[in-house]
Amino acid sequence: MDHFDLGSAPSDQRCAQLGADRDYPERARCECRALINQFKRVCGEPPPGVFFRIMANPHDFGTYYTVAVHFDPKDADAVAYAQRCDETAPSHWDEAARLELASGRQRERVSP
Repeated sequence: MDHFDLGSAPSDQRCAQLGADRDYPERARCECRALINQFKRVCGEPPPGVFFRIMANPHDFGTYYTVAVHFDPKDADAVAYAQRCDETAPSHWDEAARLELASGRQRERVSP
């Protein structure tokens, strides 16, 4: 399996900051889930041989999270899908992602 790191949020959007946001892990994972769902809306459901994963990446300030699309490099359809994700990475959250993020923030406020 090979993979592309797709980041943690659309390129022109604010996102959770490691070392600055006390709720970074929860917020970052929520943003990554929303990003995965947005990729699926833009690129369609992944074909066999492709899956998304939230990757934990060690850093001096702690662990930061990004979305990776993993694919079978021997499968042309899998490679094409992963490349489409990489090439069409969004610059802004779509409406569904904004609603998903707002819902996640609401659940965080209600949780004990």
